[in-house]
Amino acid sequence: MNRPTGLSPLMAWPAAIGALVLAAGGARSQEPDAGPDRDLEQIVVTAQKREQTLMEIPQSITVVSAELLERQQANDFEDYLQLVPGLSLQSSTPGVSRISLRGVNTGGVASTVGVYVDEVPFGSSTGLANAAILAGDFDTFDVARLEVLRGPQGTLYGASSLGGVLRFVTNAPSTEAFEFRAQAGIEDVESGGLGWSARSLVNVPLSENFAVRASGFYRFDDGFIDSIGNNPIPSLTDPANNIVDGSQLIDDLNETDTFGGRVSGLFDTGAGFTAEVTAMFQNIESGGSDLFEADPETYEPLYGGMVRSQYHREPTDTEYRIYSAELNWDLDAGSLLSSTSFSTFEQDFQDDVALLVAGPGLNLAQVATLLYGDPATRPLSALQQQVTATDKFTQEIRFASPDGQAVEWLAGLYFTREESGIDPQQIFAAEAGTDTIAEGVPMLLGASLTSDYDEYAAFGNATWHVTDRFELGLGGRASRNEQSASQVLDQTGIGGGVINFDEANSSEDVFTWSFAPRFELADEHALYARIATGYRPGGPNVLPPGTPPGVPGSYDSDSLTSYEVGLKSDWPDAGVTLDVAAFWQDWEDIQLFAVIDNVGFNANGGAAVSKGLEFTATARPLEGVQVSLNGAWTDAYLEQDTDPVVGGLDGDPLPWIPDWSTTLAVDYEWMPFGDVTAWVGGDVSYTGERSSGFGEPGPADPIRFAPSYTTLDLRAGVDTGRWTVELYGRNLTDEPGILSLGGFGPGVPGDAAQVSIIRPLTIGLTVGVEF
Repeated sequence: MNRPTGLSPLMAWPAAIGALVLAAGGARSQEPDAGPDRDLEQIVVTAQKREQTLMEIPQSITVVSAELLERQQANDFEDYLQLVPGLSLQSSTPGVSRISLRGVNTGGVASTVGVYVDEVPFGSSTGLANAAILAGDFDTFDVARLEVLRGPQGTLYGASSLGGVLRFVTNAPSTEAFEFRAQAGIEDVESGGLGWSARSLVNVPLSENFAVRASGFYRFDDGFIDSIGNNPIPSLTDPANNIVDGSQLIDDLNETDTFGGRVSGLFDTGAGFTAEVTAMFQNIESGGSDLFEADPETYEPLYGGMVRSQYHREPTDTEYRIYSAELNWDLDAGSLLSSTSFSTFEQDFQDDVALLVAGPGLNLAQVATLLYGDPATRPLSALQQQVTATDKFTQEIRFASPDGQAVEWLAGLYFTREESGIDPQQIFAAEAGTDTIAEGVPMLLGASLTSDYDEYAAFGNATWHVTDRFELGLGGRASRNEQSASQVLDQTGIGGGVINFDEANSSEDVFTWSFAPRFELADEHALYARIATGYRPGGPNVLPPGTPPGVPGSYDSDSLTSYEVGLKSDWPDAGVTLDVAAFWQDWEDIQLFAVIDNVGFNANGGAAVSKGLEFTATARPLEGVQVSLNGAWTDAYLEQDTDPVVGGLDGDPLPWIPDWSTTLAVDYEWMPFGDVTAWVGGDVSYTGERSSGFGEPGPADPIRFAPSYTTLDLRAGVDTGRWTVELYGRNLTDEPGILSLGGFGPGVPGDAAQVSIIRPLTIGLTVGVEF
């Protein structure tokens, strides 16, 4: 109930309902594998939109290989969080996730990390479609690697890459050989039951010039949260009495089905031209959020376990669709690429709003009963249904000079058109204790917010190899965006009318740049520095008639300037690699969500700073043994007070950013006989204390903190060359690491906290086969 699915720019529901009820009734209210045994000179990536080794790139990048993802059983954000230093996650529902890099997070509704699938940018660029909490959480099956670029990437990846980019690089079709793989698995979760998974892929060369690759997966994760019927809806006349025991009894309510697939076709002339077309989809269908009711001081579960009082089911269905075409020409003068894509995102959910505060002394269930029911004979409750969606078309064309020249350069053009909507957003009266919308009762309240976003950009990057060991990199991107938005609010069900908001429009021009010198101390050791800027687009605020003074009609883009120095070293003979970076980031005109006189809007705040250190080190002290240590120290905080309605003060930490996060992994691989490979391994991961937000204005030190936690994972397996078997255990200490923290007041039974945690202790087994 009152699930924190994020903020939308719509007018606050409770204020609208409370005011109108008072008026109405007077009642009270494939590139080479980047496996764990590769050194920095061997790992080839396309992070800078041309093939390079990690050693050659003057910025902080983490590459997670397909082999590592598979051995770690890392399917989604939560699973590979520990593999990426500086990556932070806030989540309470599968498919509803906020990710951030290097501490760049203040809450709000626009994303700070760009998510890409190959050449396709995914998700909304604006602050009008809840993009911040709807990051594309793609399954990693048949992904060649993840590339995580830290710091602003505005010169190459544009809008919404303020804090960095997370890029899924998929395996392309191959004309070389037939390939088939299949895998099945089961796992058991503490406080829940058995889950299972199945996945397979096939690559078929149809000729020397044509190939098709197809993959699919299905994963069922059993739930571990139960709903209990111990919190009746209070009476209208006497809060000590009950209207009805309206909460539901549900076991494992947060069980989740995740499934999807991808089909790609490749045409390769063999003479410098290739064309690849791809269609992919993924669905995440959750029966409910991961939230449970907890003590507001200790965050320990109430009522004897991870349970909550749910009056209505809260299913969430999330759908990803991507259709793309990538054309490549290798020419004497360089290489030309055209990437065209159309992607869609849609989230449908139902929310339990029975106890949502609707005015002084009233919640929505009481309002519905007052207007259309009867406390004795027909007690009513309330639920919300909402659809959030974005359709996105993109076209990018770029030309890159040949490698090996004194000056290597790349230039391109980019266009995107996005049509988004939080449409519809509706609150209905429901029969108490059921999910049945009450017959004969009009919709209590409805709203729709639709928006369009167009962006045009030209960009270029160049690297001047001044000497054999010293180079200078420079990049720039000029862009213009144009936006429009409109909103309708329907209040007829609570005695009001229909309000058509005036259409709002905005436009702005933004320029971002980067400068990166790099110096090779030796063939396997390089120092670099990087200064780079990034931005998030501003946009219009859709405001109702009579909006109070001080509410802006639009908000500006915020900007971030990053200063980074780093060292990348490789000692191949000793089996040691080291990648370390220190950074300082100045964030100005930060975008925040605020409310004035019950009108919600986006606005620009003051400034923030994020500084820190990140490192990844690996060593192979003995044959078959690898030890790796990664970590990040981040100090991210406001530099100025924000508006009192937001609650942030100078010096407050930015939310959901741990001060320290580290992972120590030890793996041993050997060949017990013949061609059989065996391995054992384990990880210990630590995540530090995190603030859950800026708190409510008023009380002294209102900030709440999620405690630190440490997890242990173990794994063991064998690979015969044809068959693979792996046994694994995740979170073996059953640590209740908190991923979301809210509640603490009206709208939650007993004013409890609402907490979601990482997946409890899980034991699993997978079996795979390949040809």
